[in-house]
Amino acid sequence: MSERSKLMLFAVMAFGQFMALLDTQIVASSLNSIQAGLLAGPDEVAWIQTSYLMAEIVMIPLAAFLAKAMSTRWLFTTSAALFTVSSLACGLAWNIESMIVFRAIQGFVGGAMVPTVFATGFVLFQGPRRAMVPAVLGMVSTLAPTLGPTLGGWITEHASWRWMFFINIAPGLLIAIAVPILGKVDLANTRLFRRIDWLQVTGLALFLGALQYVLEEGPRAQWFDDPIIAVTAWLSFIGAVVFFERSIYSATPVVKLSPFRNPTFALACVLNFIIGVGLYSAIYLVPVFLGRVRDFTSLEIGTTVFVTGCFMFFAAPLAARMSTRVDPRYVITAGFLLFSLGVWMLTGITAEWGFGELLLPQAVRGFAVLLCIVPAVGLALSTPTPAELPYASGLFNVMRNLGGAVGIATVNTWLQDFTRIHALRISEAMGHGGADSNRVVSALASQLENNGNADAVLGAQAQVTAIVTRAAAVEAFRDVFMLLAGLFIVALVIVPFCKRPPLPAQASNASAPPSAEPAVAH
Repeated sequence: MSERSKLMLFAVMAFGQFMALLDTQIVASSLNSIQAGLLAGPDEVAWIQTSYLMAEIVMIPLAAFLAKAMSTRWLFTTSAALFTVSSLACGLAWNIESMIVFRAIQGFVGGAMVPTVFATGFVLFQGPRRAMVPAVLGMVSTLAPTLGPTLGGWITEHASWRWMFFINIAPGLLIAIAVPILGKVDLANTRLFRRIDWLQVTGLALFLGALQYVLEEGPRAQWFDDPIIAVTAWLSFIGAVVFFERSIYSATPVVKLSPFRNPTFALACVLNFIIGVGLYSAIYLVPVFLGRVRDFTSLEIGTTVFVTGCFMFFAAPLAARMSTRVDPRYVITAGFLLFSLGVWMLTGITAEWGFGELLLPQAVRGFAVLLCIVPAVGLALSTPTPAELPYASGLFNVMRNLGGAVGIATVNTWLQDFTRIHALRISEAMGHGGADSNRVVSALASQLENNGNADAVLGAQAQVTAIVTRAAAVEAFRDVFMLLAGLFIVALVIVPFCKRPPLPAQASNASAPPSAEPAVAH
């Protein structure tokens, strides 16, 4: 395969990954519009996002087996084609039940495109060119979910929520046509389909799917106080036991955990989990603050958070260049410190913060993200053997998705608990204030009475309650941002234990392992 064909194939596959990751968050700012359009309840509409994430996280570790059985070329082509069809179906959905089913299919087939690109990039390129792979895919995997709510909100406001799905059709068809034309990456081994360990697959689906549901719905349902959450958690535990047992003892495991024998890969996965916690939590928290405290519209929120994506884009060339010249452990240390700084700057947040005040913290955080992800990818995927690389890619990507799910669930719980605690403290302080608090209520009641409000006292009390709740929410956001900043500082203790991989410039002088050669069809 010529160098030009390799670059074109990698670019097309990276764009497919971008589409799959974009759709994880594209509906986030438009759920109210979809709810109204499909006449759904608030609990039902949450499944539009949950079903996608549950299906996607199950497929990601399965993609390595399917790539070996079908070949990378035909797995990616099939995934892109089915992603396109399911996107069309989502846009044509006639009720909430059909939408949930189509979104689950979309997430499942889209999940195959995410890890496949990482493994393909590391197989196609050697030496300094390989440094481009984590930089490009790191930008794609962080930029796509960041832009999702912005793009979704803009499309919903200027067209219709259905067009969030219809826009996938043209590029999806292009990818499905281009990938098989551009060249082969490896050969299919269809005999693997006869040796599928269905018990392991079932355990994996139950383990990760149920876990994703618990993490997604837990904060809204008060965790294990809800019997459905408790039962689902037990199912996830049973699935985990079955999955790990079959992974260890099965003669033909569908998902191989052997890459975890390498300490550097295992530690890089832990770092990627923490990156997922920070990345997705921050993507979630800032829009929630702007909507809950500032009452911003979807478009205003999208415009504000777009800054993070811009600075991710600016950081990509620097991250790629540093990965060819600098020990990745130093780069990831700088990235974690900068990310912590960007989040710590948000601990000064007030109820008046908007675009201007959020600009610098988001710029620092956006710039830092690729300095975290690029070296983490290098640490993780430069050590596995070529035979293990597809499995390593799937496991590595699952860790970031799990980190995101755990992070969002955790910060949601923290926000609820801290808001309640701060509201009680503010109420107690107002109670101790006595006369001052009564004067404030009386003044508000008089103002409302002058405006013709019949229930002036009740109206004044409602206004005071709203002010207290808002102030408590701001304090809760400060606490959560402080804890996230601390997490990234603490995580730095892991970095020195990672083994330094050879720099791409050094690796290019060494001969490729013999087992790597058959992976590329010339």
